[in-house]
Amino acid sequence: MADWMARRLAQMESFLDDRLPVDAPAGLGDAMRYAVLDGGKRLRPLLVLAAWEAVAGVVEPPRDAPVWCAAGAVELIHAYSLVHDDLPCMDDDVLRRGKPTVHVRYGEAQALLAGDALQALAFEWLVAPAWAERDPALAVALARELARASGWQGMAGGQALDLAGVGQRLDQAALEDMHRRKTGALLLASVRMGALAARADASVLAALDAYGRALGLAFQVIDDVLDATADTATLGKTAGKDAAADKPTFVSLLGIEAARAYAQALLAQALQALHDMPAQPTQRLAALARWVVQRRY
Repeated sequence: MADWMARRLAQMESFLDDRLPVDAPAGLGDAMRYAVLDGGKRLRPLLVLAAWEAVAGVVEPPRDAPVWCAAGAVELIHAYSLVHDDLPCMDDDVLRRGKPTVHVRYGEAQALLAGDALQALAFEWLVAPAWAERDPALAVALARELARASGWQGMAGGQALDLAGVGQRLDQAALEDMHRRKTGALLLASVRMGALAARADASVLAALDAYGRALGLAFQVIDDVLDATADTATLGKTAGKDAAADKPTFVSLLGIEAARAYAQALLAQALQALHDMPAQPTQRLAALARWVVQRRY
């Protein structure tokens, strides 16, 4: 698994580096590239690629396969969300991926524009390439999936709930709803987009939906545990930020050990969903789920 991750990460970094603009005006390209390159776990594109491999049964996606654009587009949406999330009007953070946040480096206005431009570029990567002209139905399906996951029903709606929840005491159902939108929706979309790019049928998509929903929530539970237990140098972002901002978290609701146990239960759900796809090579997806729960950053 480590070899597969290293190879895919190198391929993804090369894809992003080749396609992010260097000629956007007034330094905008620099801010966009700074926001995306040289950092991050790249979990979302790895999920896209692993889901594609599971459905296609092919080990190496061709370089012109739509799955690469899908993986890149998801990462651009994730990067834009982090740029905006770090702004003073949102979470007001100064550190991301072990380096100054985009607004610290380039100013708030440029950070806002960089996030806007990354969001637009994500959809350009899904509808503008030659393969999208040959297969417009796939391009529309991928764009629809990403739009739904990143908009009011998903990530943006979850962020609104997150901001409204500061100082509140949410019950577990409300906390899970918030994080299924804010974090989970884009992780689920990553799995679905990889599967759609490989022409998954309805039964396979249903199993992957169950996997993606459990994985997305497990990711956030562990994120809350790490925010409470790891240091800033390890995380690459400010540790203890949620507690300092009086945000509701799985740790504040359940406690650290119960939160870890809940993440393990969610992992079991994700692996069971993959077990329900016996004809598919799902070992990469299973390994990514285990990594999410066992990670230290």
